[in-house]
This record gives sequence, structure tokens and C-alpha cells, in this order.
Amino acid sequence: MWGSIIAVVGTLLGATVAGIIQHRADRTARTAQSEDARRERVVTAITDLATAVSNHRRAMWGLRDAQLTGQSEERVRALLDESHRTRADITGPAVQVRLLSRTKDIRDAAHEAVQSTYRMRDAADLDVLESQRAAALHAHDQFVEIAARSLESV
Repeated sequence: MWGSIIAVVGTLLGATVAGIIQHRADRTARTAQSEDARRERVVTAITDLATAVSNHRRAMWGLRDAQLTGQSEERVRALLDESHRTRADITGPAVQVRLLSRTKDIRDAAHEAVQSTYRMRDAADLDVLESQRAAALHAHDQFVEIAARSLESV
């Protein structure tokens, strides 16, 4: 009779231990899957922001160049409309990077990439415009590089 009791207790203990191990393995897998999904969202946000900043930089250069070189009112208006659209396209990805990124360096570099592009609207002449465009390109490239380095270590 004691042998049967010991066998039943051993079976129950074995099942309990196996259940605990399975539960921990499942939780570890869910955590890894969740972290992979989060990382993918961060990469998407970074890519979307880099694309939006590039598009806005191009639009701002075109607009300011048209204004500074005295192009037609119709042309300036079309470029202004495009710059408003491309600027609006920055908002979503910029917010996502800010909320999703755990790395202050990425958030700071994203902010500088956006702001350096916005500064192009104040160019006093073509030389300043080209200088600000170069600074915006550099800030964009820095943002992408910092993000890539940070994501390599994750």
C-alpha cells in the first residue's frame, strides 16, 4: 500500500514540476516574442521617420529655392502645399520613435534630424539654404547611424 501511495505522490510531483517548467518556458517564449514585435515596431518607426524627414527636406529645399529665386506664385504655392503635406507626414513616426525607443541617443538624434530640416524654412539666401540642407542631411545620417548601432546591441 505504501508503494502505491509513493507512486501516486511521485506521479503528482512529476506532473507539477513538468507543469511549472512548461509554464516558465511558455512565459519566456511570450516575452521573447513580445520583445521581437516591439523591436520591429521601433525599426518601422525609425524607417518611416527617416523617409519622412528626407521627403520634407527635399520639399523644403524646393520651396525655399523657389522663393529665393523668384519663381512664379503658382509654383511657390504648389511647393508650399507639398511642404505642408511632407511636414505632416513627420508627426506620426516622430511620436512613435519618441514613445517606443528606450534609447535616449535615438530620441535625441531623431529630434535633431527633424529640427535641422525644419530650420531650412528660415534660410536667408541660397548659400544659407545649401548649408542648412547639408546640416539636415548630416543630422539625418547621424540619426540612422545611431539607431543602427543601438539596434545592433539589442
